[in-house]
Amino acid sequence: MQLSQLEKFNEIVIQIHDNPDADAVGSGFSMYKYFKSLGKNVRLVYSGRNAIKKSNMLILISELDIPLEFVSELNNPELLLTVDCQYGQGNVTHFDAQNIAMIDHHNTGKLSDDMAEIRSNYASASTICYAMLQAAGYDINEDISMATALYYGLYMDSDHFSEIGHPLERDMIDFLKYDKGLILKLKHANFNMDELATAGEAITGTKYVEEYRLTIVEAAPCDPNILGVIGDFIIQVDTVDISITYNKCSGGYKISVRSCTPEITANELADYITKEVGSGGGHLDKAGGFINLDSFQKLYPSDTLESYLMKKMNEYYNGYDVIRYNDKEKHLEKLQKYRKKPGIFGYIKTTDLFSAGTECKIRTLDGDVMVRSGEDIYIMLGKSGEVYPIQREIFEGKYTPIDKPFTEEYEYRPTVINAVEGKPYEILPYARQCLSNTTSAILAKPLERYTKVFTKWNYDGYMVGDKGDMLCYTFGNEEDVYLTECSIFDDLYEKDEK
Repeated sequence: MQLSQLEKFNEIVIQIHDNPDADAVGSGFSMYKYFKSLGKNVRLVYSGRNAIKKSNMLILISELDIPLEFVSELNNPELLLTVDCQYGQGNVTHFDAQNIAMIDHHNTGKLSDDMAEIRSNYASASTICYAMLQAAGYDINEDISMATALYYGLYMDSDHFSEIGHPLERDMIDFLKYDKGLILKLKHANFNMDELATAGEAITGTKYVEEYRLTIVEAAPCDPNILGVIGDFIIQVDTVDISITYNKCSGGYKISVRSCTPEITANELADYITKEVGSGGGHLDKAGGFINLDSFQKLYPSDTLESYLMKKMNEYYNGYDVIRYNDKEKHLEKLQKYRKKPGIFGYIKTTDLFSAGTECKIRTLDGDVMVRSGEDIYIMLGKSGEVYPIQREIFEGKYTPIDKPFTEEYEYRPTVINAVEGKPYEILPYARQCLSNTTSAILAKPLERYTKVFTKWNYDGYMVGDKGDMLCYTFGNEEDVYLTECSIFDDLYEKDEK
């Protein structure tokens, strides 16, 4: 769904979920401001049992002059747009309307369509609204109140940015021009004495699994950020490497993950725990996720969430292999030779962007990768939006440059950031085409179980592959090891029958 599809409606009511949080208010406010700028008759409302009482929310609404109404009825509006929630779900009061549209980031099984924009790979609804406003050509930074509301919405719904995973969210953090004084004020008004007591009670009930140096903590229903506070406190214990904190919330469970060991990143573990029953992600040391109650009860009808988490952690600790690019003992048995199918890809020389020796940050779908620009470092653009650095020697063995611009369209337009200036550069305007060589060979085999691969490029994290994904080595360069998803491997490679 695009915002332009909703511009045919003149009477628009934007409804956020009951007991609104910062993300609901920020994302809803941005939609209010957008449609107001088009001259629409627009209202921003919420309902439920109680009006907002939390101090940070009252400050946000007052300081940004957000026209949020607490209502008990609506008069069948022409368009009801639910934001940070989905029409018919239990956390949003039902109102009749002539037309329904939705913007949300929660995974409830609903897919995007002409009247819904559902992106569960984002940490916040504010991110979705940011992306939709950008696509509509709206200059968010011309409106500091909107930029501030969106920034704070992402900040709070991602547990102080610890759960972001998408590069667009990293762009939001870097480039939104927000009211820094107000954000500082809000950061120091996030919870009250009752919530402090909730955190204390949860900590006293900590379950410790010595074998895994793991804690599992259940908290009473509370602001999701309290989970992060609990996790940040517990991970400082000298015998704890992993902390998982959770509580029940509307529609399921919110989880928060903390890690202080390099072989288990928090974002990967959050994704593992929530796979098939929700969504998760974040940073190497801090991450989180959401488990949908319907999905959980359908797949694990006899489990409590604690028993489910223990089951998943036992499965996890006993079920993965680790491969490092510089391992002395390689995993080279059973490898088969494959050749790359002909295909058009994109590439950029780093020296086309920056002078040689410039520290730059490549913003990829899997995180930021630091490189130093030089004649021997290129940047590749794949068919699915993947962006990654490649050595010139390897590039020349795998691809043939074509003197034509690379014009592929991606969901996220990739950027490279000059680390000294902090300035972003879109790289698609500089991208040229290259043809994959059919003489370029790799050695590959399917993974037999969950595997973590530490590549030569990603010094802090690792790639993760599930059973059936392909472990790949560049032929003749066994240090160049990586993973390719089984769903796209056959599109890229074919067996070398020679």
